[in-house]
Amino acid sequence: MSREPRWNKIKSEISSCSRCPLSLSRAKVVPGEGNLYSDIVLLGEAPGRSEDEEGRPFVGAAGKLLDKVIDEVGFKREQLFITNVVKCRPPNNREPRLDEIITCSYFTDEIISLVNPNIVVALGNYAGYYLFELKGSVKWVGVTKMRGRAYRLSILGSWRWLVPTYHPAAVLYNPKLYEVFKEDISLLKKVFSDMKDSSRGLLKFIESRR
Repeated sequence: MSREPRWNKIKSEISSCSRCPLSLSRAKVVPGEGNLYSDIVLLGEAPGRSEDEEGRPFVGAAGKLLDKVIDEVGFKREQLFITNVVKCRPPNNREPRLDEIITCSYFTDEIISLVNPNIVVALGNYAGYYLFELKGSVKWVGVTKMRGRAYRLSILGSWRWLVPTYHPAAVLYNPKLYEVFKEDISLLKKVFSDMKDSSRGLLKFIESRR
């Protein structure tokens, strides 16, 4: 069944949303974009100025860095789905507040349920908090301690791999994090490849039993 009609409905609801004060200062909503049938969702924190102007996620300097790294490890942006835990820019690029994340989680839940990815990448602490603590019932102790491994948790009724890492903006501010960030995205590639290999192995097993 096509996912586009439901996605269009979600986007329409986000565009008219006034559930929190962020709706008062935004220029454009930023619902997300990408492959609605992707195995991978990249979940960031909040739109910045460029995103607010264009209505698209990760199109500023942090987005260019993200594109560079995912390309280096063998992905293309159009293969993935990208969104944020809040869909409107916080004033002056401040960090999103917990109440805003919780309010917007209605839409974040809808998007993840629609795309139904096997892997979700938490880009930064707020995405990590949403996935691990709000949805996965696992204490989130910060990206520095949680990164470097993949976690298997039940998120919104399905078992998914979670790969936490730094937000690309943090890598821009601290270039020493670049190799660490690339290492985490390489881990994403490994989890994705292993998952695909396991699926192919299962399919071959099923076919051999026919």
